[in-house]
Amino acid sequence: MAHRLVGEALVLEQDVLWTGALRDDVPGNPAFRGAWLRMAAMLHQNGRPVVLCGTVAPQELEPLPERVFFSDVHYLALVADNETLRRRLRARPAWREWDEPRIEEMIEFNLWIRGQVESIDTTDARLDDVVTAVENWVRARIGSDLATLHDSSARSRSS
Repeated sequence: MAHRLVGEALVLEQDVLWTGALRDDVPGNPAFRGAWLRMAAMLHQNGRPVVLCGTVAPQELEPLPERVFFSDVHYLALVADNETLRRRLRARPAWREWDEPRIEEMIEFNLWIRGQVESIDTTDARLDDVVTAVENWVRARIGSDLATLHDSSARSRSS
């Protein structure tokens, strides 16, 4: 996805900052989520839409004070059937720490999130098809922002 949206939207993966300093024992991890919202807001001030990737639910972002920095936040879940998700999580490297209790927690989240936000089922989908579906979903939501960005960019180059 990132390679297709480069030059248009900034695509960021939240787990890159998932460190002990940002973890907290409060449900929803508000310190971590708030830090990402502040970062996304600063990046968005440069006139480019921000796509933040990671496991998060609307209930974890919407009540945060930093949410006021955005007029719209759109949520998309990539989901799979239970056995496919278990297999994928077990195949991750050991340092990612996907033990059985954590896998079962993710299975529960996977089932729950489907009823909360739009989703794309990746169970039998090819990677390229998922990337295209996500790209289309993003473009449908930030298309007007991108058109404005390209128009102003083109005017700047012609001046």
